Parts: sequence; C-alpha cells; structure tokens
Amino acid sequence: MPRFHNDGLDLAFFDEGPRDGTPVLLVHGFASNRAVNWIGPGWVETLTGAGYRAVALDNRGHGDSDKPHDTEAYTPQKMAGDAIALLDHLGIGAAHLFGYSMGARICAFAALDHPGRVRRLIFGGLGIGMVEGVGDWDPIADALLAPSLDDVTHERGRMFRAFADETGSDRLALAACIQSSRTLLTPDEMGAIAAPTLIGVGTKDDIAGAPQPLADMMPDARALDIERRDHMLAVGDPAFKRAVHAFLGEAGAS
Repeated sequence: MPRFHNDGLDLAFFDEGPRDGTPVLLVHGFASNRAVNWIGPGWVETLTGAGYRAVALDNRGHGDSDKPHDTEAYTPQKMAGDAIALLDHLGIGAAHLFGYSMGARICAFAALDHPGRVRRLIFGGLGIGMVEGVGDWDPIADALLAPSLDDVTHERGRMFRAFADETGSDRLALAACIQSSRTLLTPDEMGAIAAPTLIGVGTKDDIAGAPQPLADMMPDARALDIERRDHMLAVGDPAFKRAVHAFLGEAGAS
C-alpha cells in the first residue's frame, strides 16, 4: 500500500480515481480508518464515479499508519498537518476536504492553518459540538484501556470499545488520541473559515451536536439534517451522498 512520511511518522493512504479529477481529501473519524469510513460506505465509488480523485489517509494512531502512544502526538493541529502533508506528497495544491466526526475537526484546523489549500469543506458527524464539545469522553479512554468489553459499563464507552475491537485497533494509541484530539474551536475561529462548507449530521446523532448553529457561525455554510440516522449510520446515507454531490458540483472546475 502507498505510504508517506510526516512528523517522523509513516502514514498509509490511498489515491483513487482519475488523476485529472478534482481531488477530494477524505479524513476519517476516531477509531475508524480509511477503508471503514470511506470504502465500506461507498464514498470512494461515489466520488470516483462522478469523476473526482478520492484521496484518503489513515490518521496517525489508526489503520495501517504508525501508532504512537504519546498523547501529545494527537493534537488536531498535528493531525491536520498530516492531511496537508499528504497533499504535498501527491503534488496537489488545493482540494475539497471532507472529514467525518474527528475528521471534521481535523479538516477545520486544516482550513484555519492552510486556507489556500481548501476549495470546499464538508463536515460530517460533527455540528455545534465542534465549538461546544461533545460531552465527557474520559469514559471512552477508560473503556479502551479496560481488560475486555465485558468490563465496560458506560454505554458510549462500550460502543467505541466494540468498534475498536472489531477493527483490530491499537487501543493504547486510541486512548492517547481521544485525550488530546478534542481541542475546541472558538466561534471567531469558525467565523474565519471562508471556504464554502456543508455540515451534515444525523437527526438521531447524540454525539455531534446540531449542524445549523455551527453553520450560523460561518460566513458561507449550510446545514444538512440526515434524517433518521445516528452517528454510526449517517456517513453512508444516500441522501448525504446526493447532497455532497450537489454541493461539490457547485464548484465546477474551479
């Protein structure tokens, strides 16, 4: 599999679709990976079928990328740096950025730090929680460090521990990641992101926070309610795909 290097880490990625297509950089969520978040739900097929170049990395600590156990390795700024470094590695100047959940936060930091590299933004699975937080995630770290799933009683902790076990993840790396990747953005920072943005959140998502309040903070953003979907299922929803296709299509060849 193709790999690149950044910040002393070896990171895995894929690069699919026509090389002359407009690139879409895909950034997955916590405890997921590039295959689970983007190939399984059909996003790569959807994007490449529409003529886009679909590029995705395994975030540090996830998938086939290096997995440091140091909490300081997982700030959103450093993870955003990995995403931009992948664009550099591939010789891509600017791309549409599409992040889900933690990936949405990473894309927001990338847009703040490197506005010239971003054409359009898509935030999936994270709304006003980007600014206000998404609750107490310390139990998630505890669940990841527990001897087994049977020892976890916290409902959200059980969900993420089961997901981590299912994907064969490095639980120590994920526990480090969850402790330092949740830096919040301020309303002023959100207001400084000028790229046109689509924010899609499932109406049954109890993690993300509503999309409209976040959109209201931004100069050119719109909210999408993904009907009857929770945090885990919204990502592959057909209505979400149609909305993203229409939103990216507005950019034309620009």
